[in-house]
Amino acid sequence: MRIVSLLPSATEIVCALGLEDDLVAVTHECDYPASVRSKPVVTSSVLQGERASGEIDRHIRRLVHEGSSIYALDAQRLASLQPDLVLTQELCEVCAVSYPIVERAARRLGATTQIVSLEPESLDDVYQNIRTVGELTNRAGRASGLIDQLAARVRLVRERVGQLPPRRTVCLEWVDPLYNCGHWTPGLVQLAGGEELLGSPGGRARGIDPGDLVDAQPEVIVVMACGFGLERSLQEVARVDQFATTSGAELWVVDGNAFFSRPGPRLVDSVEILAGILHPQVIEPPAPGDARRVR
Repeated sequence: MRIVSLLPSATEIVCALGLEDDLVAVTHECDYPASVRSKPVVTSSVLQGERASGEIDRHIRRLVHEGSSIYALDAQRLASLQPDLVLTQELCEVCAVSYPIVERAARRLGATTQIVSLEPESLDDVYQNIRTVGELTNRAGRASGLIDQLAARVRLVRERVGQLPPRRTVCLEWVDPLYNCGHWTPGLVQLAGGEELLGSPGGRARGIDPGDLVDAQPEVIVVMACGFGLERSLQEVARVDQFATTSGAELWVVDGNAFFSRPGPRLVDSVEILAGILHPQVIEPPAPGDARRVR
């Protein structure tokens, strides 16, 4: 089967099912496992160069207001690859190529090409996406086994933290301006033994005021900037003064790009990272390359 993945999370699912050799193209953001970086790339970003988070936010708002896409899709190259299956999404126009662009590109594809949109709002939805991809690629048994392994790791976390008082937590998907967490992240916080104060399971991320952060009185603030790795996120946190009035809370920065921003198998790693932050007395604290305490 010839598979094109237009999502880093879908790429990770495909590879976890043992189908990396079937991947004929990926996105410019697909980087895990590292070997997929050698695959043909059919997307690009209009945001060139390194920009501060505030500038990125302003640029994205302008593009969305104008009805423009943040990503470009090489429709001609996509068609030349003659995929049997294209994995995409409709959930977020900021996170990947928008579905209307994929639909237009699909007109160049053969009638037998199947386009599947993955729309997870929770970790259970991610399990279902794994099952769906497994069924589409004749890997249903392997998908079930993978889901069982992931679910067992989550159960182990729950067994260890389940009897402990949940810690008051705020997770932030952006720091300039501040955005709370949305979609699957509040559910991950709950699984890890926390109480997410500003986000609700399945809800969208939204802009918040610094006062909202203060009023919530969190014990722990976790910055998981969408699309940013750990070092870049640390730079952004150091650049802004949004946390000066929350000095009583622990402040952590995590690798959002590798874990929390990608609704694939590594969301279970995200649960373990959060649990290690919130309850280090029963869960091993996260590795320094995955998360770091700033305050």
